[in-house]
Amino acid sequence: MKIYGDTNSGNCLKVKWVCDHLALPYTWIAIDTLKGETRTAEFLKLNGAGQVPTIELDDGRTLAQSNAIIRYLARSSSLIPTDAFAQGKMDEWLFWEQYSHEPYVAVCRFQMFYLNKPASDLDPEKVRRGYAALARMEQQLSVTPFLVGDAVTLADVSLLAYTRVAHEGGFDLAGYPALRRWIAAAEKFLKLPPAR
Repeated sequence: MKIYGDTNSGNCLKVKWVCDHLALPYTWIAIDTLKGETRTAEFLKLNGAGQVPTIELDDGRTLAQSNAIIRYLARSSSLIPTDAFAQGKMDEWLFWEQYSHEPYVAVCRFQMFYLNKPASDLDPEKVRRGYAALARMEQQLSVTPFLVGDAVTLADVSLLAYTRVAHEGGFDLAGYPALRRWIAAAEKFLKLPPAR
């Protein structure tokens, strides 16, 4: 399997982390999104949307969208609960991550960390919605150790990607003790070094 990805992208790192955790063999193909490498004719044959991550299976089939990819890769693993309702709750977080978390936390991070914008230039609505997302996670993680109960699931892997580096987007996690505890626990589970 080949993973086409950019290590600056949390969405790409999710896929790498799942493969590493499950000991799935892969070849990482580095794609620099800032240089437009997802817009080449060659890449667009793999993924017409021109986005990373994209995986290419040994038989040539491709799959895109980070949460779809990790859902596929982790099938039949402990990262997906066996209980149907717990699976539904995991999926609820996966869908929520792409709609209500990533567009705010990750976008603010991109603008500050990669485009060197000062925090004062960030869209206040994006900042507000980013904090609302972090508050929702804090609320859940004040009740359960992980997002879907007592064990790490794909929901945790997915949301860890950008939450652990939220400070790079100007988000202060000092007032989120449950979130900080969860970040450390999820990083330890995935054998990741603490975020810078």
